[in-house]
Amino acid sequence: MIVNEIGRTRVWKIVDLKTLPYMTALNLQHRMVEARRKGTLKKDAVLLLEHPPVYTLGHNGGLESLKVSKEFLEQKGVRIVKTKRGGNITYHGPGQIIAYPIIDLNTDKIGVLEYVAGLEEVMIRAAWDCGVKAQRNSLNRGVWVGNKKVGSVGIAIRHGITFHGLALNVDLSLEYFSLINPCGLNDISMTSLKQEGMGNVGVKEVKDGIVRHMETVFGIKPMKWNSDNFLRQFPLNAET
Repeated sequence: MIVNEIGRTRVWKIVDLKTLPYMTALNLQHRMVEARRKGTLKKDAVLLLEHPPVYTLGHNGGLESLKVSKEFLEQKGVRIVKTKRGGNITYHGPGQIIAYPIIDLNTDKIGVLEYVAGLEEVMIRAAWDCGVKAQRNSLNRGVWVGNKKVGSVGIAIRHGITFHGLALNVDLSLEYFSLINPCGLNDISMTSLKQEGMGNVGVKEVKDGIVRHMETVFGIKPMKWNSDNFLRQFPLNAET
């Protein structure tokens, strides 16, 4: 599936920020969306990173999908954060690759449903690179291996510019998913590429695959954005 193949004339700048607290990354996205709207961020961009353990809630709620008390999670040092993305509750943690595209959909001429399907396609292809036969589920968004979910999509759009994005489970502890009904769904389980037999492929290789498949699926030219140069333009604010 090629979402938008127009000769790869558009550049998406890709920066790998390693690991960031969730609220630090969210604040960063908000500032980048505003910079893209004003034109001080002249190119679309994608943040690649991982988060320390955190539960996030989307537009559709999520607290009702917790199987344990908030106090229990606080004792384990896991935060719960309300966001403005679509979807319900999910978990982020080390070993899960996050991609947050800051994309002007109007300039790129990409529809919302087309964009979401493109993010799913990127994860499907990255999984297949690892020998994991992931696919879509006609009833639920995201990427699945049978009835187990391996990748999630949750986006928000402001002034036609995207933030939030995709989360692909590579090699993370699945324990915290057992404490919720992931995405507000009953009778499903979460999995990871490691759990499904990806072999010795590491997080770095999967990140590289995500960038490569973004190039093909969205018809763009990826440009590496040095993290030091990026942070000079967008210094990290303290977590709130």
